[in-house]
Amino acid sequence: MSLAPRAVLVHRTTEYEELVAHHGTHGQAAFFLSSRGRDIEEVAERHHRTRRALVEVTSAIPLTWRQTRVERADLDRFLFAPEDVVVVVGQDGLVANTAKYLSGQPVLGIDTEPGRNPGVLVRHRPRDTAELLAVAGASVDELTMVEAVADDTQRLVALNEIYLGAAGHQTARYRLGLEGDGGVVEAQASSGVLVGTGTGATGWLRSVWQERGGALPLPAPTENRLLWFAREAWPSPATGTSLTAGELPAPASLRLTVESERLIAFGDGMEGDALELTWGQTVEVGVCGERLRLVR
Repeated sequence: MSLAPRAVLVHRTTEYEELVAHHGTHGQAAFFLSSRGRDIEEVAERHHRTRRALVEVTSAIPLTWRQTRVERADLDRFLFAPEDVVVVVGQDGLVANTAKYLSGQPVLGIDTEPGRNPGVLVRHRPRDTAELLAVAGASVDELTMVEAVADDTQRLVALNEIYLGAAGHQTARYRLGLEGDGGVVEAQASSGVLVGTGTGATGWLRSVWQERGGALPLPAPTENRLLWFAREAWPSPATGTSLTAGELPAPASLRLTVESERLIAFGDGMEGDALELTWGQTVEVGVCGERLRLVR
């Protein structure tokens, strides 16, 4: 007997909730903001909009379905099931934060603040939830993801980008090479290496791309191609700057061998869930075989 679908509502703590938790009461939080020229009512109203959206989405889930909620901070401890339909209620970044923990489940992005969020990944309104759940999985965009695999089997997946470098973004030392590039390897000292997807081209990757003059064409979100950049590579007698940017069409990969005491690799800004890399370890980064199935 097959299980009924389960709707997994993904949300995050609001700024208002964080303020009250930190300061103890609404009044103390209001005093703190007012002393800095801010009004807590603006933050509180955004909180209420988010909560109303969660209520509306919850009420739209069919009675025959199972349902549960998971907060952003608990994603790395939550077990998604094959029959889940994931409903992300919040900002675009929350979809990216969720993507790395999925394995083909359809994702429905619900925008709680239209006009404030770009709406690249949270494409729908709470009122559309019931209609979209009825056909979830039938009409999706399969968005390309990026993965990093270390030589000790550690693996990291991200929707936007993966950053490899030193914790705290200090100088990272490593050897960089491209698969199938004739064995060319370059020792580098830089602020780290960024490898991003077409979805990531709307965020951090785009800012680096613009600084480099936009010479490389940005990939589309569904295209099996990545861009990579070495950030602020430093030329010295022992380190070079000839390999600082390029494309990674599948199945090519970028290989980085650590020459620092400790480097990390993290995806989509989640530094708390990072790969730990030590001297001599090698990590390869390329197009991930899995895709994020985002409901249109």
